[in-house]
Amino acid sequence: MGENRVFRQPSPMFTDLITPPPAAEADARQRFMRLLRLALSGEGGFNKLLLSKYSGPKDEKIERLTVRELELRGERQLSFLWRHASKDVTKNHPLEQGLALIDELLGTQFQNAHLLAGGQELQLAFSRKGRPSLRVAKLAADELAAPTAHDKEKQRHLELGKPFWTALGLTHEGRAGERQLVPAMSRKWKQINKFIEVMSAAIKSSPLAGAAEIHVSDFGSGKGYLTFAMHDWLSSQGKQAEVSGIELREDMVRLCNAAAQQHGLAGLRFVQDDVRHYKPARLDVMIALHACDIATDYAIHLGLRAGAGIIMCSPCCHKQIRPQMQLPPQLRPMLQHGIHLGQEAEMVTDALRALLLEASGYETQVFEFIALEHTSKNKMILAVKKSGAALAAAEKKRPELLAQISEIKRFYGIREQCLESLIQQGEGAACPA
Repeated sequence: MGENRVFRQPSPMFTDLITPPPAAEADARQRFMRLLRLALSGEGGFNKLLLSKYSGPKDEKIERLTVRELELRGERQLSFLWRHASKDVTKNHPLEQGLALIDELLGTQFQNAHLLAGGQELQLAFSRKGRPSLRVAKLAADELAAPTAHDKEKQRHLELGKPFWTALGLTHEGRAGERQLVPAMSRKWKQINKFIEVMSAAIKSSPLAGAAEIHVSDFGSGKGYLTFAMHDWLSSQGKQAEVSGIELREDMVRLCNAAAQQHGLAGLRFVQDDVRHYKPARLDVMIALHACDIATDYAIHLGLRAGAGIIMCSPCCHKQIRPQMQLPPQLRPMLQHGIHLGQEAEMVTDALRALLLEASGYETQVFEFIALEHTSKNKMILAVKKSGAALAAAEKKRPELLAQISEIKRFYGIREQCLESLIQQGEGAACPA
């Protein structure tokens, strides 16, 4: 229970639902469902429903379920956003079908439910013995506040009304025919805009600032949200955008190519390929988000070989360094715990990558970014190629940077780091799997 919520007497709308009624309706679970229906009737100001404390099949790896209301083709529906450990799955259901599913999930697959409606939060919790309890908390002012003009201004880089967003499932057509953001996708929309905001600043500070044509390769493009966003934004800046999404899953490639062709987006294409084998004719911007383990190293190396003006990646699954690490005596008490050792291995891996990029003539930043695939892996490495005097100064600093890399490897007993090996061996090199 958050510190900014205070339990109090419920509003009149909730009174008959919270106060234990006659025996036939005394079950808190039934009363919770009655309030949910009341909220969705329009009288209760339905905001959202969150189901947590998952207790279903363990192999599903579900963290929580968020339910919001939306309108599709004039029909009221409930949008279910299933949050898994490594992905999100959205499914829409007609109103009554969705309510029946929620009723089925309560107390079976989810042991906690939080309903935000009428300026309050109704909490249903099941004990270990399966007994339900119900209580109400007042929502804090920041949870009730409507989006402000400032919030909308942050989304200035992209237009929500573009028809291809509907083809990708980000928007839908409302009753009046205008395109509206699917409520379950609001977080992703903010993340896409944040990505473009970062990329915009990077291009302005790079040698690509005055380029009339920019070639982008997005590795692991998935459903293509960022790939479409890059093409759309570059085109809106008056640049000729040649953007390629490289993805292993054939169904995603087909879906994205169909959407690009349907909406006449010249210069946007999707290819089924792997970062280790793909050879672009020209590469100005290299993007690789959530490339697993040494796939990030291969992506960075491809960007370096191509002389990309910008290299942007979000590393994931740092497996190569950890088994090599020989802990210095001073750190053993601290790193004896697996979670600390894993975090240390991630930090060392990405620090080496950043130093290798700097030694290759790039201005490099490592920072926390909103997770684009809704995952805790939200570190970003952004490298912008230097030019002129800055590049000359970087060349002079190169021996110092290489010495720092060697010292870090010596300190942790690291024999090999994939990106370093690829740089030293050149094109055609490979790292051990």
